Amino acid sequence: MTTVVDAIRSVVQSLRISGRDAEQKLGISSAQLYVLEELVQGPALSINELAARTFTHQSSASMVVSRLVERRFVTRSSDQGDARKLSISLTASGRAILKKAPHAAKTQLIAGLRTLSRTELKQLAQNLSALTEIMNGQSAETADSAPVAVGRSRLSKRA
Repeated sequence: MTTVVDAIRSVVQSLRISGRDAEQKLGISSAQLYVLEELVQGPALSINELAARTFTHQSSASMVVSRLVERRFVTRSSDQGDARKLSISLTASGRAILKKAPHAAKTQLIAGLRTLSRTELKQLAQNLSALTEIMNGQSAETADSAPVAVGRSRLSKRA
């Protein structure tokens, strides 16, 4: 139990520190930094492609891109092949800020998750989903109520 709680705490702390560093050093959020890091990887992307690459919902990716457009770190332009489709590209300012930026913890988190096998990733997803459901159920309870016991039947078997 201690190992699991420590691991979760470490992930949360890394994400928090990364976000604070990006905000203080660059004036952008960790989500914005993560999007910039994805855009530098290759050619222009649509909002849907960017959402898929950042593992976020399309509306969230769109909001982040809007903020980056306002700061002139990215541009939106009509796709050459399909005028209805907008392509998102890094600007010179976007590339310059990336040169000063530490890697976003989200990038490191995704890289770490990619090292897991499909089976391990599926099991982790199921366990985290079960934990989230338990936590959400508890949030409705009063703060001073006794903790809910988590049985092995709710989470998949541990290795």
